Amino acid sequence: MEIGGLAAIDIDNHTAFHLEAVQTINSDDQSLSDWYAEVISERKDTLKSISKYLVADAWFSKKSFVDKIISLDMHLVSRLRDDADLRYLSKAPLTGKRGRPRKYTGKIDTSNIDQDYFTFISEDKESLIYATEVYSKALKRNILVVHVTYSKANGKDARKLYFSTDISMDPGDVLLYYHSRFQIEFLYRDGKQHTGLNDSQARSENKLHFQFNASLTSINIAKAIHWLSIPKKERGAFSMADIKTMNHNILMLNRFFDVFGIYPYSAKNNKYVRELILYGTMAA
Repeated sequence: MEIGGLAAIDIDNHTAFHLEAVQTINSDDQSLSDWYAEVISERKDTLKSISKYLVADAWFSKKSFVDKIISLDMHLVSRLRDDADLRYLSKAPLTGKRGRPRKYTGKIDTSNIDQDYFTFISEDKESLIYATEVYSKALKRNILVVHVTYSKANGKDARKLYFSTDISMDPGDVLLYYHSRFQIEFLYRDGKQHTGLNDSQARSENKLHFQFNASLTSINIAKAIHWLSIPKKERGAFSMADIKTMNHNILMLNRFFDVFGIYPYSAKNNKYVRELILYGTMAA
C-alpha cells in the first residue's frame, strides 16, 4: 500500500504542511509518473494558488512528467541524475551564412565544467556552486542547472545537479526550494510515530483516504496551535511528541481538578499546573 503526498513548504518557517494524501493507483494501463502527473493536474487550481513551483525528488525528472507540469503553467524544481546528458548552449554570434545557426557547443562533463559558460554563485567550506542555462537531452528542453560540488572528509568530492524549468529563477532559490523539500519527510515520520498513519485496518478506499488525511492533518493543527503561535525568535524545534505529552497531561489534570474540586488558576497553583503540563516533555 502506497500513498502520494502533496504538501506546502513554508520557506520562512522552514517547515511543511500537509495538503492531501492520495492512494497510489494499481494499474498496468498507466505508468506511475503519468499517474502522479494526473494527480497534480486534477488539483492544479489549488496548487497554483499556493505556488507555481512544484518540488519533487530526482525520480520525477522525466520528460513525460516535466511536460505535463509545464502544460499546467507551473515549473518543476528537482535533481538530475549525476550522469545526465547536458549540452552547452552556443554563444557564437550569427554569421549571416545560410543554414541554421549552431545551437550547442558540446556535451557537459559534470566533473570538469567549463567556467566560461557557468556562472559562479558561491563557495564555502562545504560546497562550490555554479549555475547556467543548458539543454537537457532527456527532457528535450532548456533548463536552469545548478552544479554543486560537495567537499567530503575523505577528499573525494561529490557533484550534484539541481535544476528548474524556470530559467529565470534565482539559482539560490533552486537550492533552497529543493533542500526544503525534505521537511515533507517529517510529516510522514510524525504521522507514523504519533498520529496513527499506519494504524488503520480499513480496506475501503474512502475510509483509507480519510484515515491518511486525518492523521496528517492533525499534525498541521498541532503545528499551527502549539508552534506557529509562538514568535519565531522564541520557538524551538517542532516536536509532535511533546505536543502529545502536553495534551495528555492537560486531559489528566482537568480530570483531577474536576474530581477533587481544585481551582487551578489561583496564583498559588498556576506555577505548579504549568510544571505538570510540561512534565515528560523534552524541553522540561
